[in-house]
Amino acid sequence: NFNVLLTARSQNLLQNVAYEIKIKYAVQVAFLPLDLATTGASEKLYNWCSENNYDVSVLINNAGFGLSGSLLNSSIEKNTNLIQLNIVTPTQLCQLFIPLLQKQKKGFIMNIASTAAYQSVPYLNVYSASKAYVKSFSRGLSLELAGTNISVTCISPGPTDTDWATTAAVPDKVLKMADKLNMQPTDVAERAVKAMFNKRTEMVPGIMNKLGVLMAWLLPKKIVERSVSNLYK
Repeated sequence: NFNVLLTARSQNLLQNVAYEIKIKYAVQVAFLPLDLATTGASEKLYNWCSENNYDVSVLINNAGFGLSGSLLNSSIEKNTNLIQLNIVTPTQLCQLFIPLLQKQKKGFIMNIASTAAYQSVPYLNVYSASKAYVKSFSRGLSLELAGTNISVTCISPGPTDTDWATTAAVPDKVLKMADKLNMQPTDVAERAVKAMFNKRTEMVPGIMNKLGVLMAWLLPKKIVERSVSNLYK
């Protein structure tokens, strides 16, 4: 029973998703075509909400992408866009929208990190570092907002059946391994929303993903990093 505000790059896809949600769940849906990897996008989204007097009680920072390959052989422009989308934009959106969330009886922020946030991942380095930032930032913000009406939840999915791996151009051997571990997006989303409304600070969906995070914590960092390095190299 939540009305939904959507933003992404493709107007046609947004129209289709908005119509599907509106018909299936009988809620109001509005959307703004916007590339969140561009400078000033956060302010445009915030201004759109303010100008239309939308009462925002939930902020979900889900947009993001990955890039594989060595830093030396990667594109500075693409890495900059990744940092903008994965780090700068969600930080700005949290800062901009917290005053709106404070006006509600209850406010919720969900930031999407990754199981890659729990260790360095050579050849997926900028992405994993960006998600480590999201995890750390979310936990810190959760404590800053302790005692207020706003809770902050960080979700760290593992392999999920989306186009992420294709966009990131990960090696075939990683794709084959991911196929065996892939979770469905609807399953991840349901667990994430439940965790958010239960005001959990941090959640890793899926037993295998939880085990992977535990092993990354238990084993010496060099062993873990060399292991994932051999996968992505």
